[in-house]
Amino acid sequence: MELQVKDMPKLESPFVRELNEKDEYLVTDKINEEYRWVFEGGEDEVVCMEKCDGTNCSVIIQDGVVNAIFNRTTRIPFFNKGKRCIIDGFLESHERGYLELLDGQHFGELIGEGVNGNSLQIKGNLWVPFNSFGMKHLVYKSWHKYPKTYENIRDWFFKPISEGGIFSLFARMKGIELKPEGVVFYNLKTGQMCKLRMDMFAEFKGRRHGDGRKGNKNGN
Repeated sequence: MELQVKDMPKLESPFVRELNEKDEYLVTDKINEEYRWVFEGGEDEVVCMEKCDGTNCSVIIQDGVVNAIFNRTTRIPFFNKGKRCIIDGFLESHERGYLELLDGQHFGELIGEGVNGNSLQIKGNLWVPFNSFGMKHLVYKSWHKYPKTYENIRDWFFKPISEGGIFSLFARMKGIELKPEGVVFYNLKTGQMCKLRMDMFAEFKGRRHGDGRKGNKNGN
């Protein structure tokens, strides 16, 4: 039976975002009511996972084997000069056993060389599936240990790692201390998701994503 291919949904912030005088689309301390569960849900409801800085890709598994690979809704043929990094990333993921998945469409992040500056400093490329590798290795268990206020979350993002600030779980597995791009929140009961990137805060120094421009407020 042919599967219907879906795109990874655009993820909003759990805090209300507003444009400032510099046309920067930044979070405020106001909670987006649709995502209040982020702050009120317990461990049986809310998962806080590292958001790896890459490009979203998915794989279709049918009868236990890879049927197709997609970058968003664009199918990636196996022989493709322009998307070699994606194919290489899935081959590496296969070698590591990450493609041993149930039949269906599985989303993940393609990271590595040639992808968004390779902020995680990995050699080659790798596809990281959210619901298997991510849930096992990239979840911040400390999320439920502290008050979930705007001020605490902002401080968690911007404190130095040596002072208890957030760090990349993926990079730490490689022995590297780095800040992550941000986090993704998963509602285990409803399937809802939302995101919070460091560059959504006024305190961020550096190049921001372009999803804060007028007419394009839902970027991933």
